[in-house]
Amino acid sequence: MYNAIKRFVDILGASVGLLITAPIFVIITFLIKIDSKGSCIFTQERVGQDGKRFKMYKFRSMIVNAEELKERLEKHNEMSGPMFKIKEDPRVTKIGRFIRRTSIDELPQLINILKGDMSLVGPRPSLPKEVEKFEPWMLERLKVKPGLTCYWQVSGRNNIDFIDWMNLDIKYVSERSLLVDIKLILKTIKVLFGDKHAS
Repeated sequence: MYNAIKRFVDILGASVGLLITAPIFVIITFLIKIDSKGSCIFTQERVGQDGKRFKMYKFRSMIVNAEELKERLEKHNEMSGPMFKIKEDPRVTKIGRFIRRTSIDELPQLINILKGDMSLVGPRPSLPKEVEKFEPWMLERLKVKPGLTCYWQVSGRNNIDFIDWMNLDIKYVSERSLLVDIKLILKTIKVLFGDKHAS
């Protein structure tokens, strides 16, 4: 019953979200176009429920050849474990800094939710090469669909180290319920108005 209701909420929430944010999609698309060359939507392969891979969508917040430059920046990685994060990432564009800080760059994932690849609430989807480095107990997070928001998203994000992040995801998997989902969605709303922990 929980999974059926959760899917209904996902479809309803994503549909309403896309309708409400349609003007934002138009504005951000325009700003990205005038800020830098390249596609406005960034598509990347991520690992979903039960290890199934899918294409995740985001507004492009970096220069076009960002992935090629990543190897040069590995030594500046501020995130423990296989994840890669640096606060002052030189690959991020001017408009990219804004849409990351406000989490607007994540809005296209509402489409992933409608497609059934993601849920409104669940562990953030990881890259295949990150999952390959997970310890066995961390794979527990793949038992549920990845989400637009989660405990990590509302608990400090980049200030949380990798192991604590994984523990928060496992916590969600074991405690998930409609009440937990609703609480996380409500906590996430304020992130849209700016999160000092985002980068």
